[in-house]
Amino acid sequence: MKRSPDLLRLADAVLLPGFAGTTAPDWVRRRLADGLAGVVLFSRNVDTPAQLAALTSALRAENPDILIGIDEEAGEVTRLEARTGSSRPGNYALGVVDDVELTERVARDIGRDLRTAGVNIDFAPAADVNSNPDNPVIGLRAFGADPLLVARHTAAWIRGLQSTGVAACAKHFPGHGDTSVDSHHGVPRVTASRAELAEVELLPFRVAIDEGVRSIMTGHLLVTAYDEELPATLSPRVLTGLLREELGFDGLIVTDGIEMAAVAGRYGLGGASAMALAAGADAVCVGGENADERAHEHIRDAVADAVTEGGLSEERLADAAARVRALTAWQAQAPPPDGRGDEIGLLAARRAVRVTLRRAGALPLAGAPHVVELAPETNLAIDKGMPWGAGEPLGTLLPGTTVARLRQGDVHNGVAGTVLSRAADRPLVIVVRDAHRHPWQLDLLERLLAARPDGVVVEMGLPGRTDLGAVHIATHGAARVCGQAAAEVLAGLG
Repeated sequence: MKRSPDLLRLADAVLLPGFAGTTAPDWVRRRLADGLAGVVLFSRNVDTPAQLAALTSALRAENPDILIGIDEEAGEVTRLEARTGSSRPGNYALGVVDDVELTERVARDIGRDLRTAGVNIDFAPAADVNSNPDNPVIGLRAFGADPLLVARHTAAWIRGLQSTGVAACAKHFPGHGDTSVDSHHGVPRVTASRAELAEVELLPFRVAIDEGVRSIMTGHLLVTAYDEELPATLSPRVLTGLLREELGFDGLIVTDGIEMAAVAGRYGLGGASAMALAAGADAVCVGGENADERAHEHIRDAVADAVTEGGLSEERLADAAARVRALTAWQAQAPPPDGRGDEIGLLAARRAVRVTLRRAGALPLAGAPHVVELAPETNLAIDKGMPWGAGEPLGTLLPGTTVARLRQGDVHNGVAGTVLSRAADRPLVIVVRDAHRHPWQLDLLERLLAARPDGVVVEMGLPGRTDLGAVHIATHGAARVCGQAAAEVLAGLG
């Protein structure tokens, strides 16, 4: 059997490629007009709200019935605000506050922006239970480590977002929280028993399904209780047996980025895409560096070849394409969201701040401080250049504030002395991110505090030790508004 034009069109109808640039390339527009399912957008495609709306309008002009997806989790993983830092905190901060109405309002606020921008599916929320504090890829993206808390906030987030006519996508099924490997680079293993999975990892997904979530994204995870050989994205036992048949999910199953090493590293882009569809996935996301027409053609042809060679049935492919169309039909009939955004983000960030005061009179700061921010390498889900920190907003509140940012490569034997000399006779504020996961941060932090026990610590990642510094401030996130909330506390305004 040859690749017929109809078969190639059917293969295109389940693919969501990425592309470079802030305008639609000719190849994307041409393929959308010929039946491509849609696209996935990244921060490289987003400049301003007006530009994004023009981009999605141009894409939809080729075919009104397409999916336009984006990873807008808020907090650390934002595409809409990657250039400025997020105006809304991420999941972990919302879990700390534990007010489901607040979570719903934040998600509704995100949905309004996405609907206005022309996006109809948001690859969020992360429904992972972050039961491993050393997890390199989830962390603050989860609502927390308690499955019941994660479940109720996952449901609230879905309610808020989908009330605006934007489809939610709970991820990373069946749960990426109890892992120590980033699936961008390798294959994470989840070794919990089926009973343990049901009690922890699967609980938020069950609740999401009950809430009517329109889509679920697969995780590139080896879940040994169900399949000891194939990652969940490629496993019929996980996608069809567990998600479809056992949990009863009837919506759209979307893959995480198929180019990630956990799946493409062994099976290639085309092979992994065809295997995912055969396993039960309905749409394949292609992002990363594989954002050109050649990569797209390779994947489309591999999917078509899998049909002609018997590895993927045409019936399964047609079923997947029908589920894509069903989701766009749902969004097309959704009424526009009510009202305007209520700027809930800063309020949520303020409510998430936790202060441990260990020395009386340490707050507010007595004058303009010297702020040193310790910046770790972030995972690939987080934009490298995204603004974060407490120093800049503190400088607005306390003019004369100075800021130094150090990465691991900047830390040498003399760096503590340099920091201390710059902070002489001034308050010292030390900003860290996930200090418990980075020995170089913790070591420098302890050296500075040994010389300056009056130093103030601001933890903008997962809080480990709160006994460090005269004051320890945990923001539970590194979004722009989290830095603003911390600055207000330091300046005596919070």
